[in-house]
Amino acid sequence: MDKNDIYETIFRRKSIRKYDQDPLDGEILKDIEREVGNLKPLIPGIKTEVLLISSEDVKTRMMKKAPHYLAVFSEESEGYLTNVGYMLQQMDLLFSSNGIGCCWQGIPTIKDHVKPRSKLKFVILLAFGNPDEPLHRSDRSEFKRNPIEKMTDITITDENREILEAARLSPTATNSQAWFLSGDASSIDVFTTKPNFIRSLIAKKYIPMDAGIVIYQIMVAANHFNKNPEIVFKEGIEKKDTATVHQST
Repeated sequence: MDKNDIYETIFRRKSIRKYDQDPLDGEILKDIEREVGNLKPLIPGIKTEVLLISSEDVKTRMMKKAPHYLAVFSEESEGYLTNVGYMLQQMDLLFSSNGIGCCWQGIPTIKDHVKPRSKLKFVILLAFGNPDEPLHRSDRSEFKRNPIEKMTDITITDENREILEAARLSPTATNSQAWFLSGDASSIDVFTTKPNFIRSLIAKKYIPMDAGIVIYQIMVAANHFNKNPEIVFKEGIEKKDTATVHQST
């Protein structure tokens, strides 16, 4: 699969909820499985498995079906949800940049016959397939996101604006955007925050995953601008709460 357009995809991707129910070509599915096998973890050492399954393996719970799903399993160690978000966003952007629609699935779950395929804990699904609606947004104005000024105390400059914008446009559960960026010209600290009461009831489980998504999109943008970014975790703070992306100035 072509990875050359990953950065540009950040600014036009959208969650696809209507799919052509015909399965993707077998060679494309083999290519997807190869990409899944090469996903880079945020936290090395956490055991994860990503299985390619079909709509027959999923309890959709009133959600529209997709022809294919990635089912993610993980051991429950410190930072595992953030790690899952970081890894699965790699596939989200890769799908979108290669003409395949996808959408994170917080409500649907796997059927019982799938569970024995992994000894790890089931975490989340990513639906995908040929879209039956426009694949991309035509303009950034179509994103329903808060202004970046409400999400950071970093001084916004011409040099860092697009990196911060890549973070701002990250998908989050119920569009809660429960994260905050701090730092300076050489580093960006990513913190999770507490959403309002209603959204916290729905999205609490997914907030650490959303942080992983944000971190990945910052890394993509920083690499695009040749910042040589490096991710570190602060001493004494749980990995699910914060990470720092260091970059060259």
